[in-house]
Amino acid sequence: MRLGTVLRYVGIILTVLAAFMMLSAVVSYYNDFDGSFTPLLMSSLLTLLLGCFPLIFVPKPTTISQKEGFCIVVGAWLAASFVGMFPYLMWGGEFSLINAWFESVSGFTTTGASILNNVEALPMGLQFWRFCTSWVGGVGVVMFALILLPSIGKSKMMLSNVELSSLAKDNFNYRTLTIVRIILSVYIGMTIVATLLLKFAGMGWFDALCHAMSACGTCGFSTRNLSIGFYDSATIEMILVVVMALAGIHFGLLYATITGKKNNIFRSEVTRFYFIIIGVATVVVSFSLWLAEVYPTLFDSFRSGLFHVVSCITTTGLVTADCNTWTSTAMLMLMFLMFVCACAGSTSGGLKIDRLLLALKMMRNRLRQQQHPGAVFRTKVDGVPQSKEMLDTVMVYTVAFLMMILLGAFINMFLGSDLMTGFSSSLACASNVGPGFGDVGTMNNYSAAPVAMKINLSLLMLLGRLEIFGLIQLFFIRWWK
Repeated sequence: MRLGTVLRYVGIILTVLAAFMMLSAVVSYYNDFDGSFTPLLMSSLLTLLLGCFPLIFVPKPTTISQKEGFCIVVGAWLAASFVGMFPYLMWGGEFSLINAWFESVSGFTTTGASILNNVEALPMGLQFWRFCTSWVGGVGVVMFALILLPSIGKSKMMLSNVELSSLAKDNFNYRTLTIVRIILSVYIGMTIVATLLLKFAGMGWFDALCHAMSACGTCGFSTRNLSIGFYDSATIEMILVVVMALAGIHFGLLYATITGKKNNIFRSEVTRFYFIIIGVATVVVSFSLWLAEVYPTLFDSFRSGLFHVVSCITTTGLVTADCNTWTSTAMLMLMFLMFVCACAGSTSGGLKIDRLLLALKMMRNRLRQQQHPGAVFRTKVDGVPQSKEMLDTVMVYTVAFLMMILLGAFINMFLGSDLMTGFSSSLACASNVGPGFGDVGTMNNYSAAPVAMKINLSLLMLLGRLEIFGLIQLFFIRWWK
C-alpha cells in the first residue's frame, strides 16, 4: 500500500473543507466581522496548507488499489473530524480539546449530539460552519469531494464503491459518475426547496438555510437552544417532517420518482416498509401520550409524536419536546426506531430498514424450511433474489451493530452513567441520532459527560457512520501488507 497516495487523496478532501471554512468566514464577514471571522479564516488557511502539502510532493497516481481506497475513505473521515476542530478551538468558549473533537465528529457523522449549553451564543460564522460539517457529512465526506473535483478521474469509481455500502448501490443502475451527479442533484435540490419552505413558514433566511441543511443531512443541529420547539409552529414542524422523511429514502429512488422512472418510491418494497413503520410507530406513540394525558388533546399528541418518530427513524434528532417526560411505551418505541433507522442510500445512519426487512424475510424462510425440509426458498426484495453473500453480510453486520451498542453502553455505565443514560447515549451515537434519554435527553446535551465517555461516544459515531468494518479494518495489521 502506498501511503503517499492515501495522503494525496486525503489532502484533496482537506482542500474542499478549507473552502467551506472560507465560506463560513464570508458569512462572518457579512455579519459585521463577528467573533468567528479570524478563527475561521486562520483555520481555512491551516487546513488548506495541510491539504496542499501532499499534493505538491506526491505525484498523481494512475490507479488506486482497494486497500488504498479503504484507507483514503477512513483517513478522510478522521482527518475531516480533526481539522473540523480548528475553528472551535480557536474561538474558545465551551470548546475544550475534547469538546471540539466531539462537536466536530458529531457534525461530520451527522449525529447532532452537542456539548453546547448555549448554542445561540455562537457567532453566525461558527454556526454556519457547524451546519457545513453536517451537510457535507450527510452525503459523505469523500462523496462530496468526488462531486466537486472531476479531476480525480477513474479513481472516482473505487472511492465511491468503498464509501457507498452494497445495500445503497442496489437502486443505482448507473455508471459511477452518474451516481455522483444524481446524489448531488437530489441533495442540493432538497436543501433549496426546504430552505424556501421554511422561510415562507416564518423562519429567517439564515435559520431556514441552516435547518434545511440539518434536516437534509439528517443531523439535528439547530441554531436554537430549544431546537424546533423554539418556533412552536405546526407548519414548520410538518415541513421538516416531510423533508426528514424524504431524506431517509434512497436517493436513487427519489431521483427515479422525480424523473418518472418505473423503479420509484411507490414500487419499492423497502420504502413501503419504511412508511408502514413510521405510521404504526406514530399511532402507538401518539395514543400512548394522549392516554397518559401528557398532552391535552389527541391532535397535540399526534403532532409531537409524528415529529419525533420521523426525527428518530431518520436519525435527524431535531426535537420539539422533552421526551424524558413521556411514557415508557413512547420512549421504548423511539429507541426501537433509533436502532432500525431509515433506508440505505439516504443520509441516515443506524442499522437501516433494508437489513431489518431482509432479516425478517430470512426468519420467515427459516420457519418455512423447517415445515418443508425439501423445498428451496429464496429471499427476495422487490422480486429480486438476494445473493447468499448479501444475506450473510446482513446478518454479520446486524450482530456486530448490536455488540457495538452493548459494548458502548457497558463502557458508559462503567464510567459512571446510569442505565438509561448509558444505554440510550450508546444507541443514539452508534445510530447517529444524537439525543438520547436520561441525562442526554432531548432538552439536555453531552456537556456533563466525562472525557472518557465523550471519547467512547465519538468512536461510536465514527463506527456507526462508516458501518463498523470500514473503520476497524485499519486495526488489522496483516490487511495492510
